[in-house]
Formats: sequence, structure tokens, C-alpha cells
Amino acid sequence: MTYDPENIFAKILRGEIPCDKVHEDDTTLAFKDINPQAPTHVLVIPKGAYESMDDFSANASDTEIAGFFRAVGKVARDQGAVDAGYRILANTGVDAHQEVPHFHIHIFAGRDLGGMIKRA
Repeated sequence: MTYDPENIFAKILRGEIPCDKVHEDDTTLAFKDINPQAPTHVLVIPKGAYESMDDFSANASDTEIAGFFRAVGKVARDQGAVDAGYRILANTGVDAHQEVPHFHIHIFAGRDLGGMIKRA
């Protein structure tokens, strides 16, 4: 997968597509998922053009990385997810079913999320 500057998250960052924003700072944007899989389902994306966790961790600046992961924690707190618990998920590549070639983390909360994945 290579970065596609026409992906939906790039369009959201450019303001071409609206989003239900819950957080924004210099390095990060967070917004509610349009097809939520849990009562709380927020996507957190870096503002830089990184296609995956691998790309982000290898190529983002220390400032971008620290800002992004601090934002994930802040969004979880702001959404009231900490006390009962939450799950973060980042799909990378074909086998993980990454759908958008822009690195993003899902924050899921608000109900019992069950086990992690089916055992092989």
C-alpha cells in the first residue's frame, strides 16, 4: 500500500470532507467514525502523510510521534473511556484489512468489547 493523497482522511485534513471533530492540535486530528462499531468510536490521525504504523514509526519526527500518542490518550480521557476501559487498534496492510492508506488509530469504548481476535 502506498500513500494516496486523495484518500478520505487526506480530504478530511484538507477540509474537503467534513468530520465530527473531537480534537485537533498541531500534529493530530481526531473525529468520530461515521460507521461506529462501539458507542464510542473515534479515529485519531496524524496530519502528516503517513500510510501506516510502519511508515509513521520509521519516518515521522519525534515531535509528531509524541504529539500523536499524547493525543490518543487525551481523546480517550476526553471521551470518558478511561474508567471502564477502551481498546486502540491500528490496522496495517492487507492481512490486517487496512482500508484507508493513511495511518490511523481507532479508539473503541462504551461497552464490553469482547476478546481480542479469534484464535488460529
